[in-house]
Amino acid sequence: MKDYFINNRKKLTDKMENGDAVFLFAGKAPVKRGDENYPFTPDRNFYYLTGIDRENVIFVMAKGVSGVSERLYIEPDNGQMARWIGANMTAEEAESASGISDIKFIDSFKEDILKFNIKRVWIDFERKDLSKEHTEEGLKEFIKVPFCDIFPIISELRTIKEKWEIDRMRKAIDITRLGIEEMMKNSKAGMHEYEIEAYYDFVLKKNGVKDKAFQTIAAAGHNGTILHYTQNNGVAEDNSLILIDAGAQWEYYNGDISRTFPVNGKFTERQKLVYNIVLNGQKLVIDNIKPGVPYLRLNEILKDYYFDELKKLGLVSSKEEVFNYYFHGVSHFIGAETHDVGDRSQTLKAGMVISVEPGLYISEWDIGIRIEDDALVTEDGCEILTKGMIKTVEEIESFMAGKK
Repeated sequence: MKDYFINNRKKLTDKMENGDAVFLFAGKAPVKRGDENYPFTPDRNFYYLTGIDRENVIFVMAKGVSGVSERLYIEPDNGQMARWIGANMTAEEAESASGISDIKFIDSFKEDILKFNIKRVWIDFERKDLSKEHTEEGLKEFIKVPFCDIFPIISELRTIKEKWEIDRMRKAIDITRLGIEEMMKNSKAGMHEYEIEAYYDFVLKKNGVKDKAFQTIAAAGHNGTILHYTQNNGVAEDNSLILIDAGAQWEYYNGDISRTFPVNGKFTERQKLVYNIVLNGQKLVIDNIKPGVPYLRLNEILKDYYFDELKKLGLVSSKEEVFNYYFHGVSHFIGAETHDVGDRSQTLKAGMVISVEPGLYISEWDIGIRIEDDALVTEDGCEILTKGMIKTVEEIESFMAGKK
């Protein structure tokens, strides 16, 4: 596994010049209260280059005329505290995960950096969670060279996924699918949204998922017209739809699926009409995904289609009014973060993974529908990574008719 991260570092060094150094920091879990911290998760740019998911670790990579040097700074043995919170990472564990053999303790970081022949330092300007000593302001107090932002460079690398990254996403997606199917099987009128969500949570835990990709949306009825509704404490009334937006995380890579289904297992005619508009819009977008297509063009294709369909329903008379019923983008990058890094002004390239998530939110009808799948851009089109998840009206009604 360490070879994955060795390869990622090689990609980065190819973009560095002699005299450049990169400093990246794993970060540290914020204090919750007293002696308890919030759960720790590694900064994804740091993880992408090291494969290490332990807090308070520093990665340094410098490029010179004689080659590239790599070093990790880790915390020392924590002695008796190991009995309370577990032992700190050892040098052997750090090397096994990262493939980096030069490992020192973190208290020597500042002194060591002054010995490097550094002309320019690259750090992640997007990090807002670091202590001052690990920011540009703090680092400049002891190293007097220009500082540059590494974030756009690593973002560009992360946008094109390797096979091992896609494999992790396939696993996350499959577990997400199982969880949503469990919600479908067990939903019924009168249940609270959180009761339905609980079936999803059980499936994730049962399959070894340690963390969700994001906070689950389980929005019934009018709540489904609120884009980022997460309270999940409403009641799913009979004849209402429930919009599910959910994702499991597997080894720090994410799935992201949205499905909308009738809580009682049967769409009304109006719900079916709107649902099929969204579904056909998704198919239209998917058919246009291929290398060379401007990423932002996908959303324009959907809005043009929506204008025609919503006009037939008498809901809009101008294209600008589409915003009243559809007010988000049809896609985002997916990977180590659910809304993954990547420049949305570029054209699509093979190896990108993007969501395809058209929605319609008609509050006056209490209908909110979103259908989301994850697409891998291929050399001649795309592969729908979520293709195993049912989504037509007929498939959903048939599946739910057979629920226990």
